[in-house]
Amino acid sequence: MVNEGGIRLDAALLRAFPSTTRAFARQAIEGGNVRVNGRAAVKGLKLRGGETLHIRELLEAADNRVLPAGNCPNPIFEDDALLAFDKPSGQPVQPLSCRETGTLMNAVVSHYPECREIGDSPLMAGALHRIDADTSGLVIVARNAEAFYRLRAQFSNQTVKKTYLALVEGSVAAGGTLENDLAHDPTLPFCRMIDASQNRLTEAQRSRLKTLHAVTAFKPIGRTTAGNEERTLLEVTIFTGVTHQIRAQLAMARMHIINDRLYGAFAIENQQGHCLHALAARFTHPISGEPVEIRTPFPAWANLA
Repeated sequence: MVNEGGIRLDAALLRAFPSTTRAFARQAIEGGNVRVNGRAAVKGLKLRGGETLHIRELLEAADNRVLPAGNCPNPIFEDDALLAFDKPSGQPVQPLSCRETGTLMNAVVSHYPECREIGDSPLMAGALHRIDADTSGLVIVARNAEAFYRLRAQFSNQTVKKTYLALVEGSVAAGGTLENDLAHDPTLPFCRMIDASQNRLTEAQRSRLKTLHAVTAFKPIGRTTAGNEERTLLEVTIFTGVTHQIRAQLAMARMHIINDRLYGAFAIENQQGHCLHALAARFTHPISGEPVEIRTPFPAWANLA
């Protein structure tokens, strides 16, 4: 029974169940798990007082953890502080909700349960960085809090050197460095990065952009052809970690990553994912203080011989 009127339904749930979260309260309402006087509730409903609530399911904050699920791949690096994995293309790093499975971190916590409680983002479960689902390659995971916060500080201070491989359309004669202030395109319902200063937005839209400075260095290390199309294998180095940084900046420079249709590349028949691979990372070990470089094998599309 709701005693007080004039409050929203989600706020009433939070008052009655302080162990839940506003996000979970809204999910329960939108999922049809809350009924008011026997009727389905609508989002944003304001209560008058005196209503009876029937709650079929309402998750608590403690439930917001990665579910252990799936077979964990063999780590390519392992010690008491860190794990590193070579993630396949097509697999997300982390779940977007505590009910989701099939991600790398679901598999990791099934074999390394200590990772489940690491960090301040529960659904990351100790993962120190993300790569896109269709990007393959290196993902580093902390096994204890000290390792997590010390290594995350290196990521934040841009002292971790991250190296990628990208197979791009066309012939790239020489390397270079790309610098852009990137921002999420506010006109799209999905994530796509644009140059904050060179776009077709209105002045009002542009003034509301949250910009992130991105610096990407690249150099050609191999060439191949597919039919009549030339392709260039690039080694790409970044210190910043902006969403879609490499994909967006290479596309802006007319070096489209193979099959990266979001950023304007030609579609490749019968190919899933794009040709971008997180190859290696160099950093200071968060516990021993020794320099560490972790490398993954080249993906099949990068072996041009």
